[in-house]
Amino acid sequence: MLALALVLTTGCGTVSGEPDDGRKHVVTTFTVIAEMARNVAGDALVVDSITKPGVEIHEYEPTPSDMLTAAKADLVLDNGLGLERWFERFVERSEAEHVTLTRGIDPIPIRNGAYRGAANPHAWMSPRNAAIYVTNIRDAFIRLDPAHAEVFRANAEAYLAEIAGIDRYLREQLAALPESRRALVTCEGAFSYLARDARLREAYLWPVNSTSEGTPQQIKATTRFVRDHDVPTLFCESTVNDRAQRQVARETGTRLGAKLYVDSLSEPGGPVPTYLDLLRHDARAIVEGLRREPA
Repeated sequence: MLALALVLTTGCGTVSGEPDDGRKHVVTTFTVIAEMARNVAGDALVVDSITKPGVEIHEYEPTPSDMLTAAKADLVLDNGLGLERWFERFVERSEAEHVTLTRGIDPIPIRNGAYRGAANPHAWMSPRNAAIYVTNIRDAFIRLDPAHAEVFRANAEAYLAEIAGIDRYLREQLAALPESRRALVTCEGAFSYLARDARLREAYLWPVNSTSEGTPQQIKATTRFVRDHDVPTLFCESTVNDRAQRQVARETGTRLGAKLYVDSLSEPGGPVPTYLDLLRHDARAIVEGLRREPA
C-alpha cells in the first residue's frame, strides 16, 4: 500500500507511459470505447483502455496496475448495462468523474438463461446506438476540457458521419434480401441491438459469455431455430470457442460464416484494428452470409 501511495503522489507522467504534457487522461474499460474516444479526442486528450486487444471483457479481473490507472485518471468511461461486472473494483480508488456511455439507450432485456431479464450489454454493436455513445463521449470531453470543445464537436461530427455510412450500407443490403433470409444466428447474443434496428430475426446459443456456454439445451434450441427458418449461414464471435456452433452446423448441414468481432478490437495489423473496421467487417460478413443459398 505504501508503494502504491508513493506512485500516486509522484505526478511523473500518465499511466500510459507517456510524459506528462498537460493533457487530461481518459481511461476506458475496453478497446472498443477507447477507439471511439480517441476519434473524438484527437490529440487533445490521452485515452487508454484497461483491457487489451483480444481480451474477453465480461469476466476480466482488474490487476493492481489497473487500479493505479483508474486512480490517476481524470475521466473514466464505461459501457454499463452489466457488461463490466468488475467495474466497481476497478474504480474503487478513483475520484475521477465516470460516465456510462449507454445512457440514453433503450436496453433490450435478455430473454433466457441465467441472465434472463437483465439488460443485454452489447449496445455498441448497433450503428444507431454507436451515435449515442459518441454523443455521450463528446459531451463528457467538453465538460472535462472546455478549451477544446470545438475540436471535440468537429471530430464527433466527422466520426458520426462515418458510422452513419456503415448503417446505411447494412440497411440497404439487408433490405434487398428475401424475408426468409433475414435471420441472424450467433454464438453469443451480442447482436440483439443490431438485429432489432436492422429488422432481423435473431437466435444465439448463449446470451452473454459465461462458464455455461454451449450446453445441450442451447444447442438443441438453436438447431431447431436454424431448421425452422432455413438459415443459410451461422456465425460465431472472435473471443469465444465455436465448438458448439460447429455442432449446430453439422446437425443442420448449415455452413459457418466469417468470424464476427464484438468485445474487442484486434492488434493494429489484424482484421479490425478500429471500431469502424469492426462495424464494416461484421456488416459485410453478415450480408454475405445471408445472401447465400441455404446449404
